[in-house]
Amino acid sequence: MELWVVQAAVLFLLVGCEVARGQAPSAAQSPAGDLTQVSIENLMNVEVTSVSKKEQKLSQVAAAVYVITQEDIRHSGATNIPDLLRMVPGLDVAQINANTWAISSRGFNSEFANKLLVLIDGRTVYTPLFGGANWDTFDVPLEDIDRIEVIRGPGGTIWGANAVNGVINVITKKTEDTLGGLVTTGGGTAAQEFGTVQYGGKIQQDTSYRIFAKYLNGDHFPDLNGTNGEDGWHLLHGGFREDTRLSAKDSLTTQGDLYAGSEGSTIVHTILNPPENVEVQRLTPLSGGNVLGKWNHIFSDRADMTMQIYFDRYTRSGPEVRETRNTYDFEFQNHLVWGNRQDVIWGFGYRHSADQTLGTIDEAFAPADWDGDLFSAFVQDQITVRPDRVFLSIGTKLENSYFTGFDLQPSIRVAWTPNKRHTFWASISRAARTPARRDEGVQAALAAFPGPTEVLLEGNANFEAEHVVAYELGYRAQPSPRLSLGATAFINTYTDLESIEPLPPFTNTNFNPPVMVVPMQLSNKMNGTTYGLEVYGKWKVNRVWTVSPGYSFLHMDLRLDPSSLDTVSVADGEGSNPANQAQLRSHVELFHGLSWDANGYFVGRLANQGVPSYTRVDTQLAWKVSERVTLSAVGQNLLQDHHLEFNDFLQVVNSALIKRSAYAKLTWRF
Repeated sequence: MELWVVQAAVLFLLVGCEVARGQAPSAAQSPAGDLTQVSIENLMNVEVTSVSKKEQKLSQVAAAVYVITQEDIRHSGATNIPDLLRMVPGLDVAQINANTWAISSRGFNSEFANKLLVLIDGRTVYTPLFGGANWDTFDVPLEDIDRIEVIRGPGGTIWGANAVNGVINVITKKTEDTLGGLVTTGGGTAAQEFGTVQYGGKIQQDTSYRIFAKYLNGDHFPDLNGTNGEDGWHLLHGGFREDTRLSAKDSLTTQGDLYAGSEGSTIVHTILNPPENVEVQRLTPLSGGNVLGKWNHIFSDRADMTMQIYFDRYTRSGPEVRETRNTYDFEFQNHLVWGNRQDVIWGFGYRHSADQTLGTIDEAFAPADWDGDLFSAFVQDQITVRPDRVFLSIGTKLENSYFTGFDLQPSIRVAWTPNKRHTFWASISRAARTPARRDEGVQAALAAFPGPTEVLLEGNANFEAEHVVAYELGYRAQPSPRLSLGATAFINTYTDLESIEPLPPFTNTNFNPPVMVVPMQLSNKMNGTTYGLEVYGKWKVNRVWTVSPGYSFLHMDLRLDPSSLDTVSVADGEGSNPANQAQLRSHVELFHGLSWDANGYFVGRLANQGVPSYTRVDTQLAWKVSERVTLSAVGQNLLQDHHLEFNDFLQVVNSALIKRSAYAKLTWRF
């Protein structure tokens, strides 16, 4: 591992020892929500909901779960969700340009990482056009996030298709926890101006609400030649949430968002006459909104049900294709405790998605307009084999995709807690990545050559779902009130992975002069195995200093079917993620309301993309002026003036260099 880890550890140790010699801060300076302050029993009883769609003690969870708390968010210095996710061992977070990220878990990273499912308050935000997530529009105010639950590994039994290598669920706070006013404002070099205005109150004793407006203005990054990448980012976002207690047994949540903005990028534009590939700058207008309603009814202390419905609409006008999408979604689930040993949750859902696209010579979809329906049903039973010691979870999800029909995604998980301080767990699960519109009907120009000749990427109407069978072993513990740790080892076997197969060339006579077309078609002729290790810990050295280390290792072994003529997918897939990642985060409570955070992240090289390894260091000095006012100064990417993080040959936008930046921020609560 690079020298920075040793240097940082020594620095943190020296600072911590010096602080420990001084006067420790008062209890008022230690937030009540900080998990490092609680006892072993309380920490192991922290509840998560993303593994089983129900509240579940962490000690009983047989999955690789990492929880980013509000305390972690405050200590991160991050201004967006992707940068928050860098602290999760096993996640690969790579920024492509000022407004675009590639984020994946356990391999296969890309601009649209199609094996990672992203949720906001349980609402799926996976796009059926490209597959993956549009991270640039997930602009949730960080102060409103209660926690982010990250599952590394399959989650298809509960969440369905595309939860192949992981699930990220952003869970916002209840409105009763955000009463009063909030103003944040700040600016700097990369995040030039940003701010949030929010107010929460009560209409009646049983109804609380909040409304907010948020703005950001991000500066451009330099391109690979060091000139202006024209990738600035501007977004205005507003929203509301209302929580109502209808009765002693009924509660209703309604929430919604609206956003509008624009972002720039540089793309490679193909010209056929004369044949040329030129870099052009594009401005992409963004707009969208959604509304969600969720009703929960409690039948008894042993049974409850939840019904959720939402509508989402967005438009993205570029950089290569215009997309307008409408999504309607309905979900029902029923949770019941059956006898003394069985805890069952089951449900069903329906989703309708429809889009209208307008293509260009660079990229188009056939058909241009599309709509599809998705039906699903799931059941999972947690069986208490031995009270407070052994828990067995068995379940499956039956779901039809938009293109390939029904698929089964079963899992079996077991957790063993020999005592309240330790949990051992194991799981076997199967998950599916179903085709996106891109896989079925994309027409994308990859390059033009003299002749004239065009290299064209085509979709495949017979594209099949990809599958994984995952085997996991895990351990989590808090052996003392000051130390918690976790480790996960996994082996994944994949079938029917995406490959790119050459087809016979043909002449397109619709051009003058005629163009020789060399088509490359998406297919399912790649398989493979991956294995790896993820470890993390949190050590409270003393009352004022907390250290959080982490490390992950990933090895990918991909292979083609004998009939495949693909020459790029193996190298691209194996080279899409670093083999080694490490982190070391430190938080120190200094004096008089001052605190210092220093976070270091090492990311190994991407050999196939020509991306060298890099180390990112962020630091934050925060001053709690009073109970209502906090000032902070943050530096990001401090070790280098700029560095490259991702450069895949199939990504839509050109890569930029991530630059060193700094900003100041004021937070006022009233």
